[in-house]
Amino acid sequence: MTPETISQTAARIFNVVLIKPTHYDDQGYPIQWFRSAIPSNTLACMYGLAQDAAQRRILGDDVEIRLHTIDETNTRIRPQEIMTMLRETGGEGVICLVGVQSNQYPRAVDLARVFRAKNIQVAIGGFHVSGCFSMLPEIPPEIREAQELGVSLFAGESEAGRLDGFLRDAFARQLKPLYNYLDDLPSLEGEPLPILPRARVRRTMGKLSSLDFGRGCPYQCSFCTIINVQGRKSRYRNADDLERILRENQAQGVNRFFITDDNFARNSQWEQLFDRIIKLREEEGMTFGFTIQVDTLCHKIPNFIEKATRAGANRVFIGLENINPDNLIGANKRQNKITEYRAMLQKWREHGAHTAAGYILGFPADTKESILRDIEIIKRELPLDILEFFFLTPLPGSEDHKRALAQGVWMDPDLNKYDLNHRVTHHSKMSDKEWEEAYHAAWAAYYTDDHVKTVMRRSAVHGLRSIKSLTSKLLMFHLMIKYEGVHPLEGGALRMKFRRDRRPGMKLENPLIFYPRYGFKTLRNAIGYWLTIRKFRKIQQEVVEAPDRETYTDIAVAKPNAQEFEDMELYHATSGGEKALARKKRDETIRKDAHLHAAE
Repeated sequence: MTPETISQTAARIFNVVLIKPTHYDDQGYPIQWFRSAIPSNTLACMYGLAQDAAQRRILGDDVEIRLHTIDETNTRIRPQEIMTMLRETGGEGVICLVGVQSNQYPRAVDLARVFRAKNIQVAIGGFHVSGCFSMLPEIPPEIREAQELGVSLFAGESEAGRLDGFLRDAFARQLKPLYNYLDDLPSLEGEPLPILPRARVRRTMGKLSSLDFGRGCPYQCSFCTIINVQGRKSRYRNADDLERILRENQAQGVNRFFITDDNFARNSQWEQLFDRIIKLREEEGMTFGFTIQVDTLCHKIPNFIEKATRAGANRVFIGLENINPDNLIGANKRQNKITEYRAMLQKWREHGAHTAAGYILGFPADTKESILRDIEIIKRELPLDILEFFFLTPLPGSEDHKRALAQGVWMDPDLNKYDLNHRVTHHSKMSDKEWEEAYHAAWAAYYTDDHVKTVMRRSAVHGLRSIKSLTSKLLMFHLMIKYEGVHPLEGGALRMKFRRDRRPGMKLENPLIFYPRYGFKTLRNAIGYWLTIRKFRKIQQEVVEAPDRETYTDIAVAKPNAQEFEDMELYHATSGGEKALARKKRDETIRKDAHLHAAE
């Protein structure tokens, strides 16, 4: 493990090991890849803060803070090697398990247990710890277990000098049982900026790094944890901060980023930020590519989409969640208006961005039949590129979880399953089997060969570069679900498994069984990958060579018009859709009457 820090001459060394843990698959092995798909923004933020603390010598001029970063999604953790490193550099240090989500919490505690057995200081922070302290009246058993191990817990954010205080406590071996900053959300302006060392970035597919321009979301979705951890008020970095971090990344050859702001469209400084990026691109020739997350009303903000795409936002994730307004209202996602979906998606498409949408399965009104019906409507009538499916999950830290806990609703006790890819509670209309079947059927229904070709044809109208980029994304989603059995957001290239890393409590497999099976599955998947890639390339070639490639159109990509509100199933398949359409017509009538009265 190579330290990532500035060269310093000091009498003492204090090691800070930042670990972003993964979680276990259904067989009990950590989900790891030779190259992972999504970088960790928390790891980037914590590294930036710790690097700044090291440069300022906060532990004294005679102490070198030596940083080590590990993203377990693409790097195997060897606790013994870490402990040997600590011993050989004087034995001083702290293990920080950062950005730990609920599904990663069991893995984090398993790692912490190994280090604590050797009396090494350990802290755990992230959404699970913060969400539990934010929303629950009592400390849950898994949090108490960590406390009993002597693990320090960190709730809230580490800016505003809080990491300095934590590191000083760790250096003095006087870590507090709990650091709770949830009631004091820091400003981000002028704070040390998130950055990942190039060695870390190279372990992600496409050399992708991560940034956050702001935190907080004003909406009140009941299934969301972010609003209860990062708050409902937008906090943001300024344009000077942004330029500095882009230049630093550019200097190390990194120019593609996943922007983790939960809803960038509600960042009140979005225009200043985009303007600065546009200036760097158009006046200095710097190149950037961004994936951003927005809501379904972003197209209503004047110039937002135009400036986003000029700045380099070439992929957009949208929290579509459902096309039944009754389901959306039940989840307090009232801001999603299905009568705006098509106009919003069309506008992104017109400006050359690919769209990906999250879709939640398991709202109270859902049935297996209604889910599959709705997916067919989406395929036919909405110009979406990528659709990602999730189980409706009562995540700790959300209003849904708090309510279910208070009502004594059954929830699976294994937090490892809370990855949105597993069913962890019961449904009021579907049996457990039906709900699980609906989830897998949804993926199969959307990613058929015919629909893949349709999505490619819609994209090819915008040029060859557009279709090639989209094809790789479609492949990733298709391959992860079909061959790896993991959600594409947890995916990567070349799955790695290590026999001795199996989850504690599960039997260590015989090497004569483990290695042949692992090798056979890797080979079988490789063959499946090759065949699928050939098939997708053939489809792509057919699309590229189609005589109507540049003029192709269908119902989904046709320009929105008033008649579609009468013709499309999107507005008539559910009672909620009918009501949404009625509200739209009523609002339009009111606006027309107001204009007439104003004219008089």
